[in-house]
Amino acid sequence: MDLWQRREAQIPILIDVPHAGTYVPPELLERFTPEAQPLPDTDWHVDKLVAFSQKLGTGLLAATHSRYVVDLNRDPFGALLYPGIDNTELVPLSRFDNGPIYQPGQTPESAEIAQRIDIYWRPYHDRLKADIEDILERFGQCLLLDCHSIPASVPRFFEGRLPDLNLGTADGKSASRSLIETAWNALDSQARYTRVQDGRFKGGYITRHYGQPEKRVHALQIEIVQDCYMDEATPRNFDALSAASLIEVLENLVGALSKRLHF
Repeated sequence: MDLWQRREAQIPILIDVPHAGTYVPPELLERFTPEAQPLPDTDWHVDKLVAFSQKLGTGLLAATHSRYVVDLNRDPFGALLYPGIDNTELVPLSRFDNGPIYQPGQTPESAEIAQRIDIYWRPYHDRLKADIEDILERFGQCLLLDCHSIPASVPRFFEGRLPDLNLGTADGKSASRSLIETAWNALDSQARYTRVQDGRFKGGYITRHYGQPEKRVHALQIEIVQDCYMDEATPRNFDALSAASLIEVLENLVGALSKRLHF
């Protein structure tokens, strides 16, 4: 099983989708609890939401494996994204609802975690880094758009309902001011979906690690509430009609960012 789906960039934008994968090796899946086996914390269908990007010429790197195998958006040394707030691990042990992922006695030990980093995490990030460097060499600049989704309500991580569209910029550090303003204006100019910048989610490891605007590599995270485009009760079903309005907003966002880059 390939670790990712990939498309080479024709413009200086790379879309990254680290959490939409649903593949788990069978020998690992059988160690999961019955509640974890359906992979409830998947960023469902985000790869489909950004399918429009092919016609715009963006690059794409979308993981095929579940975040339960290894979380590609976490620091490999275990540094917390949000100190003092509940965080899931590099190799998650609990679901978003705080239930266990593994059956008793099946929790991975440190050696297995290190092996998963070598097998899954490092190759993905080597590929991501290489794609960024290639875009930088060809265009002199690169914008990484890190795309995610999450249920509307996850009490473990935030109170109440999350805004529909969450733009993360690491508090303005992961991209230039002009690109951040362009992204925010694209989201704020539409009235259908609520939006926030650097709210509960400010950008994960990928946004913070690769976003180095002083080196002309910019990164933005988009966290999308899932009930904007799907029925959270039947997550594996993708309804393109229900998602059409959201896809239009995302396409406008990428189009606006492309124009701002002046390539």
